[in-house]
Amino acid sequence: NTVTLGRTRAKQFYAGDTEETRKQVMPVLFHGDASFAGQGVCYETMQLAHVTDFDVGGTIHVIINNQIGFTTDPVDDRSTLYCSDLGKAFSLPIFHCNGDDPPSVVAAFEMAAEWRQTFGTDVILDVICYRRFGHNETLNPDYTQPQLYQKIARHPRTEMVFSDRLIEMGVATKAELDAIKEDIWAAHEKYFIEADSYK
Repeated sequence: NTVTLGRTRAKQFYAGDTEETRKQVMPVLFHGDASFAGQGVCYETMQLAHVTDFDVGGTIHVIINNQIGFTTDPVDDRSTLYCSDLGKAFSLPIFHCNGDDPPSVVAAFEMAAEWRQTFGTDVILDVICYRRFGHNETLNPDYTQPQLYQKIARHPRTEMVFSDRLIEMGVATKAELDAIKEDIWAAHEKYFIEADSYK
Protein backbone atom coordinates (compact mmCIF):
# COMPACT_ATOMS: atom_id res chain seq x y z
CA ASN A 1 0.00 0.00 0.00
CA THR A 2 2.32 2.70 1.23
CA VAL A 3 5.18 1.71 -1.08
CA THR A 4 2.95 2.00 -4.15
CA LEU A 5 1.56 5.33 -3.01
CA GLY A 6 5.04 6.61 -2.18
CA ARG A 7 6.27 5.75 -5.66
CA THR A 8 3.16 7.33 -7.16
CA ARG A 9 3.67 10.51 -5.15
CA ALA A 10 7.33 10.67 -6.18
CA LYS A 11 6.46 10.33 -9.87
CA GLN A 12 3.84 13.04 -9.53
CA PHE A 13 6.25 15.30 -7.66
CA TYR A 14 9.05 14.96 -10.21
CA ALA A 15 6.59 15.45 -13.07
CA GLY A 16 5.74 18.93 -11.79
CA ASP A 17 3.44 18.26 -8.83
CA THR A 18 0.32 19.79 -10.35
CA GLU A 19 -3.27 18.63 -10.37
CA GLU A 20 -2.69 17.47 -13.94
CA THR A 21 0.35 15.34 -13.05
CA ARG A 22 -1.71 13.71 -10.32
CA LYS A 23 -4.17 12.61 -12.99
CA GLN A 24 -1.37 11.18 -15.14
CA VAL A 25 -0.14 8.75 -12.48
CA MET A 26 -2.92 6.64 -10.97
CA PRO A 27 -2.24 4.13 -8.19
CA VAL A 28 -4.24 0.90 -8.24
CA LEU A 29 -3.98 -1.39 -5.22
CA PHE A 30 -5.21 -4.98 -5.13
CA HIS A 31 -6.38 -6.44 -1.83
CA GLY A 32 -7.87 -9.67 -0.59
CA ASP A 33 -11.20 -9.34 1.20
CA ALA A 34 -9.90 -10.43 4.60
CA SER A 35 -6.71 -8.37 4.33
CA PHE A 36 -8.57 -5.20 3.32
CA ALA A 37 -10.87 -5.48 6.31
CA GLY A 38 -8.24 -6.73 8.74
CA GLN A 39 -4.95 -5.00 8.02
CA GLY A 40 -4.43 -1.64 9.65
CA VAL A 41 -2.26 -0.41 6.80
CA CYS A 42 -5.37 0.03 4.61
CA TYR A 43 -6.98 2.37 7.15
CA GLU A 44 -3.71 4.19 7.79
CA THR A 45 -3.14 4.73 4.08
CA MET A 46 -6.67 6.08 3.57
CA GLN A 47 -6.26 8.34 6.58
CA LEU A 48 -3.33 10.05 4.80
CA ALA A 49 -5.14 10.36 1.46
CA HIS A 50 -5.75 14.11 1.74
CA VAL A 51 -2.74 15.14 3.77
CA THR A 52 -0.88 17.56 1.50
CA ASP A 53 2.44 15.76 1.21
CA PHE A 54 0.80 12.34 0.83
CA ASP A 55 -2.13 13.15 -1.47
CA VAL A 56 -1.87 11.26 -4.77
CA GLY A 57 -5.21 12.42 -6.14
CA GLY A 58 -7.02 9.24 -5.20
CA THR A 59 -6.28 5.53 -5.27
CA ILE A 60 -8.34 2.77 -6.83
CA HIS A 61 -8.62 -0.06 -4.31
CA VAL A 62 -9.60 -3.36 -5.93
CA ILE A 63 -10.76 -6.03 -3.51
CA ILE A 64 -10.61 -9.55 -4.89
CA ASN A 65 -13.40 -10.77 -2.65
CA ASN A 66 -13.19 -14.54 -2.68
CA GLN A 67 -15.37 -14.60 0.44
CA ILE A 68 -12.86 -16.43 2.57
CA GLY A 69 -9.83 -15.24 4.50
CA PHE A 70 -7.23 -18.03 4.36
CA THR A 71 -9.64 -20.55 5.93
CA THR A 72 -12.01 -18.19 7.74
CA ASP A 73 -15.59 -17.37 6.80
CA PRO A 74 -16.46 -13.65 6.55
CA VAL A 75 -18.74 -13.86 9.59
CA ASP A 76 -15.70 -14.82 11.67
CA ASP A 77 -13.14 -12.37 10.30
CA ARG A 78 -14.81 -8.95 10.52
CA SER A 79 -17.58 -7.05 12.28
CA THR A 80 -19.12 -5.48 9.17
CA LEU A 81 -21.39 -6.85 6.47
CA TYR A 82 -19.06 -6.02 3.59
CA CYS A 83 -15.29 -6.31 3.54
CA SER A 84 -15.25 -2.90 1.82
CA ASP A 85 -17.07 -1.14 4.68
CA LEU A 86 -13.80 0.47 5.78
CA GLY A 87 -14.36 2.92 2.92
CA LYS A 88 -17.53 4.19 4.59
CA ALA A 89 -15.38 5.81 7.29
CA PHE A 90 -14.02 8.09 4.56
CA SER A 91 -17.28 8.47 2.57
CA LEU A 92 -15.71 6.71 -0.41
CA PRO A 93 -17.75 5.33 -3.28
CA ILE A 94 -17.85 1.54 -3.26
CA PHE A 95 -18.77 -0.44 -6.37
CA HIS A 96 -19.71 -4.08 -5.88
CA CYS A 97 -19.58 -6.28 -8.96
CA ASN A 98 -19.88 -9.96 -9.83
CA GLY A 99 -16.56 -11.51 -10.83
CA ASP A 100 -18.45 -13.98 -13.06
CA ASP A 101 -19.76 -11.06 -15.13
CA PRO A 102 -16.75 -9.53 -16.94
CA PRO A 103 -18.72 -6.64 -18.50
CA SER A 104 -19.88 -5.51 -15.05
CA VAL A 105 -16.29 -5.70 -13.78
CA VAL A 106 -15.11 -3.58 -16.73
CA ALA A 107 -17.93 -1.08 -16.15
CA ALA A 108 -17.04 -0.85 -12.45
CA PHE A 109 -13.35 -0.26 -13.29
CA GLU A 110 -14.29 2.45 -15.78
CA MET A 111 -16.56 4.16 -13.25
CA ALA A 112 -13.86 3.96 -10.60
CA ALA A 113 -11.26 5.49 -12.91
CA GLU A 114 -13.65 8.23 -13.97
CA TRP A 115 -14.53 8.97 -10.34
CA ARG A 116 -10.88 9.15 -9.33
CA GLN A 117 -9.99 11.42 -12.24
CA THR A 118 -12.97 13.71 -11.65
CA PHE A 119 -13.07 13.97 -7.86
CA GLY A 120 -9.51 13.07 -6.84
CA THR A 121 -10.49 10.70 -4.05
CA ASP A 122 -10.03 7.03 -3.34
CA VAL A 123 -12.60 4.63 -4.72
CA ILE A 124 -13.22 0.97 -3.90
CA LEU A 125 -14.15 -1.91 -6.20
CA ASP A 126 -15.42 -5.02 -4.45
CA VAL A 127 -15.14 -7.81 -7.04
CA ILE A 128 -17.20 -10.62 -5.54
CA CYS A 129 -15.89 -13.97 -6.70
CA TYR A 130 -14.54 -17.19 -5.25
CA ARG A 131 -11.25 -18.99 -4.84
CA ARG A 132 -11.27 -22.28 -6.72
CA PHE A 133 -8.17 -23.66 -5.02
CA GLY A 134 -6.56 -23.21 -1.62
CA HIS A 135 -4.87 -20.17 -0.16
CA ASN A 136 -1.54 -21.66 -1.18
CA GLU A 137 -0.15 -24.87 -2.66
CA THR A 138 -0.36 -26.79 0.61
CA LEU A 139 -3.92 -25.91 1.60
CA ASN A 140 -6.75 -28.20 0.61
CA PRO A 141 -9.89 -26.13 1.26
CA ASP A 142 -12.09 -29.24 1.19
CA TYR A 143 -11.07 -29.83 4.82
CA THR A 144 -11.91 -26.39 6.17
CA GLN A 145 -14.80 -25.40 3.86
CA PRO A 146 -16.30 -28.67 2.57
CA GLN A 147 -19.77 -27.42 1.60
CA LEU A 148 -18.50 -24.26 -0.07
CA TYR A 149 -15.89 -26.14 -2.08
CA GLN A 150 -18.37 -28.76 -3.22
CA LYS A 151 -20.41 -25.91 -4.72
CA ILE A 152 -17.33 -24.27 -6.24
CA ALA A 153 -16.25 -27.59 -7.81
CA ARG A 154 -19.63 -27.79 -9.56
CA HIS A 155 -19.60 -24.14 -10.64
CA PRO A 156 -18.23 -23.48 -14.15
CA ARG A 157 -15.22 -21.20 -14.48
CA THR A 158 -15.79 -17.55 -15.33
CA GLU A 159 -14.50 -18.09 -18.84
CA MET A 160 -17.18 -20.73 -19.46
CA VAL A 161 -19.96 -18.69 -17.82
CA PHE A 162 -19.13 -15.72 -20.04
CA SER A 163 -18.55 -17.79 -23.19
CA ASP A 164 -21.91 -19.51 -22.78
CA ARG A 165 -23.56 -16.13 -22.33
CA LEU A 166 -21.96 -14.73 -25.49
CA ILE A 167 -23.01 -17.78 -27.49
CA GLU A 168 -26.55 -17.63 -26.08
CA MET A 169 -26.81 -13.93 -27.00
CA GLY A 170 -25.55 -14.63 -30.52
CA VAL A 171 -22.53 -12.37 -30.06
CA ALA A 172 -20.02 -15.09 -30.97
CA THR A 173 -19.88 -18.73 -31.93
CA LYS A 174 -18.05 -21.42 -29.99
CA ALA A 175 -15.54 -21.69 -32.86
CA GLU A 176 -14.83 -17.94 -32.72
CA LEU A 177 -14.34 -18.03 -28.96
CA ASP A 178 -12.09 -21.10 -29.23
CA ALA A 179 -9.96 -19.26 -31.81
CA ILE A 180 -9.64 -16.24 -29.50
CA LYS A 181 -8.66 -18.51 -26.63
CA GLU A 182 -6.01 -20.23 -28.77
CA ASP A 183 -4.57 -16.84 -29.81
CA ILE A 184 -4.37 -15.73 -26.19
CA TRP A 185 -2.72 -18.98 -25.08
CA ALA A 186 -0.22 -18.72 -27.94
CA ALA A 187 0.64 -15.14 -26.94
CA HIS A 188 1.05 -16.15 -23.29
CA GLU A 189 3.26 -19.08 -24.25
CA LYS A 190 5.38 -16.85 -26.51
CA TYR A 191 5.93 -14.28 -23.76
CA PHE A 192 6.59 -17.00 -21.20
CA ILE A 193 9.37 -18.41 -23.37
CA GLU A 194 10.75 -14.92 -24.08
CA ALA A 195 10.87 -14.21 -20.35
CA ASP A 196 13.71 -16.73 -19.98
CA SER A 197 15.99 -14.55 -22.08
CA TYR A 198 14.86 -11.20 -20.65
CA LYS A 199 17.69 -9.03 -19.36
